[in-house]
Amino acid sequence: MLHDTQNQRDVRGIPIDRVGVKNLRFPLKIRDRDHAEQSTVAVVSLAVDLPHHFKGTHMSRFVEVLHAHGNVLTVADIAGMPRELLARLHAEKAHVEFKFPYFRTKKAPVTGAEGLLDYGVNFQVNAQGQNVDFVVTVEVPVATLCPCSKAISARGAHNQRGMVTFSVRFTEPVWIEDLIELVEASASCELYSVLKRPDEKLVTERAYDNPVFVEDLVRNVALKAKEDSRITWFRVEAENYESIHNHNAWAVVESEVR
Repeated sequence: MLHDTQNQRDVRGIPIDRVGVKNLRFPLKIRDRDHAEQSTVAVVSLAVDLPHHFKGTHMSRFVEVLHAHGNVLTVADIAGMPRELLARLHAEKAHVEFKFPYFRTKKAPVTGAEGLLDYGVNFQVNAQGQNVDFVVTVEVPVATLCPCSKAISARGAHNQRGMVTFSVRFTEPVWIEDLIELVEASASCELYSVLKRPDEKLVTERAYDNPVFVEDLVRNVALKAKEDSRITWFRVEAENYESIHNHNAWAVVESEVR
C-alpha cells in the first residue's frame, strides 16, 4: 500500500493561500469577433488554498482537471474550472489563470496592407464557495505623443510606444476586440504591423494632432469604460517607453463603475 503523504497532518499551524501548478502550456480556442474562432496556446496556473493541518496538496489533480476537457479548452471550460478544483481537491478557494497571445489582422490606414498584430490576454477566475470572479485583462500597445513637447518645440514633438494594461469585470460577455479598440481609441494613435509610406505619413500626423500624456491616456480609457454598461469594474495601467528620458512614464486608474 502506498502512503498518502499529502494528507498527513502538519503541526506548524500555517495555512497556505495558494498552492498548485504554474507555467503549464495548453492549447486554447477563443471565440473571435472577426473570424468566429481563434486557436492559441496559453500559459496556465492552477491553485487552491490549503488548510493549516494538511501537509500538502495533490498536484496531479490540477493537471487531471485541466486535461479532463480534452485537447483544446474554451472560455466556458475556463470559467467552470475553479469549481472543479474546489470539488476535486476539497478546497475552499480556487484560482485559475490563462495567459495567451491574441492576434488580429489589421489593415494599414491608407494602403490597406494587411499584417498580424499580437496582444496579450489574461483570464483570471477565482472561486470561493458558489461565488465566481472572472477578470479579463488585455495588454494593448499604443503610440503616444507628448503635449508638452509639441507645445514648446518649433519642430516636431517626441513620441513613443506605450503599453496599456486594461482589466475589467463585467455583467455580460465582452469581446476581446471591444477592449482592444477602446484602448486604441484613447491613445494618440494605434499601432500597425505593416505600414507603407502613405500609411506612415498618416499615422505620424494623426499622433501629432492628438497628443496625450500618460495621465490623459488612462483617463481616456476610464471615461470610455464608465460609458460601457457591461463593465462593472476596471483597472487601467499605462506605461510609456519614453524616447528622450532614461525612465518610463506610468499611471494607473482603478474604479468600480456601478
